[in-house]
Parts: sequence; structure tokens; C-alpha cells
Amino acid sequence: RKPQGSTLLETLPSFILAALALAGSPGPNTLSLAAVGAAFGRTIAWRYMIGLTLGMVGVIAIVGSGLQSLLFAVPGAAPVVTVLAAAYFVYLAYRIATAPPLDTDPDPAAAPRWFEGTLLSLVNPKAYAAMAAMFSGFVLVAGDPLQDGLFKAGVLVATLLAVNVAWLLIGAALTGLLRNPRTARIINIAFAALLIVSVIIAVRL
Repeated sequence: RKPQGSTLLETLPSFILAALALAGSPGPNTLSLAAVGAAFGRTIAWRYMIGLTLGMVGVIAIVGSGLQSLLFAVPGAAPVVTVLAAAYFVYLAYRIATAPPLDTDPDPAAAPRWFEGTLLSLVNPKAYAAMAAMFSGFVLVAGDPLQDGLFKAGVLVATLLAVNVAWLLIGAALTGLLRNPRTARIINIAFAALLIVSVIIAVRL
């Protein structure tokens, strides 16, 4: 058997690349973050990003501990969670699509709150599928499941933070365009439509 250090050094680059691909690809979390950044500005989007990240920490803990399997083993639980998640995403898409054009002082009350970002992560089917793939598809620390799981969790949280910051900045870069009412409506509706499409894809995973 190879030494633990050898396993880590050989597997970690592939693990990080896979995490970047799964977490960074367009999905409900990333698109909603970019949309909030564009529709409401960078300052408000930072709070939403913190909520998204906290929710993903919860998802990582649920998947890493095996609790996900127990939850979805309950008869009828999976369809109920899927329907509730889809309804929440549609509601969020509506809020983004109907967001008013930015002015010099965006109204924080109209934007999704940080705890709504946490909820979005916790009900995001793509998040669970991606984290399950990362935990089951790689071994970073051989022979020590606890240390292996903790190390994976730490790398995943760091990767998610980097990805979330990138998507927030992408969205915030559009805020200048959103001061024009017509352009703002087009961009917000486009983000909302992309969010709905990403939810449909995630639910079908």
C-alpha cells in the first residue's frame, strides 16, 4: 500500500480540479449569486454569498457524515424536498427578474437575505450530487476515514469560497449596465431564466 503522503500528493490536484469544475459550473448557487451581484450590487451580494457558503458547509457536513442517505431513505422524502426546492428557486428567480434598476443606493430590503442564501444551498439538488461525487470518488488520506473526510471538507470549503467570489465579481461587473431600466430588465430576466434552467437540470440529476 502506498504511503498516505503519496496518496495525498497524487490525488489532491485531481480533487481540486474536479471541485472547481463541479462547484464553478453554472448552477442554482452560482447563477443566483451572479444575479444578486448584478441586480443589487456588490455590497449586498457579499452578505448573500456568506449565506450560500454557510449553507454549503451544511451540505458538506450532511454528505460527509452520511446523513444524506438516511434522510432520503425516508419514504416520500425525496419528491417532497425536490418540489419545495423547485418552488423556492422559482420564487428567487421571480425576485431577480422583477428587481428594479440600480440607483446610487440599492434597497437592501428587496434583495435576498443571507439566510435565504443558506436555505438555497441546503435545498439545492446539484450541491448534494456534487459533494457526494467528491466524497465518494476520491481518497486523499488512505487508511483514516475521519481524517480523509475532514481534509476533503476543508479543501471543498476553500474551493467554494474562491468560486463564489469569482461569480459574485462577474455579476457585480454588470451593475453599471443595470442603471439603464431597459437593460436592467433584460439582464435580470436573462439571469432568472438561466436560474430556472439550471434548477431543471439539477433536479433531473
